[in-house]
Amino acid sequence: MRIVVIDGQGGGMGAALIKRLKEVYGEEHEVIALGTNAVATAQMMKARANRGASGENAIVRTVAAADVILGPLSIVLAHAMMGEVTPRMAEAVASAPAPKLLLPLTQEKVVIAGVAPEPLPHLIEKIVSQRLKEIMKNV
Repeated sequence: MRIVVIDGQGGGMGAALIKRLKEVYGEEHEVIALGTNAVATAQMMKARANRGASGENAIVRTVAAADVILGPLSIVLAHAMMGEVTPRMAEAVASAPAPKLLLPLTQEKVVIAGVAPEPLPHLIEKIVSQRLKEIMKNV
């Protein structure tokens, strides 16, 4: 399975996701780090992603071949992450055929009604150990 992790700015959230993915699944699946910038990609590569790339074109081209996409909610919001997420990136992620597991965290003026705030480590654990396993069963 090709798991794509997308993050921007410092790449900390993406790195935490990749680290947990590697702890749970080892090298069973290919993990691709896509950063909106080189710093984010570098952080995710340090977390042991199999491959990585940065920028708009890398994201637009790679998400089309993903089996599942993980990242913060911001990756589907044009101009999010202080403008790092371009409209083309957001459109490519949102329209990609792969299931998307998005962390309900954003610095934008977006509120997700009905979602209780949880610490990032709890959200990552739910995505990696519960939601992703459900998707893998159906593939």
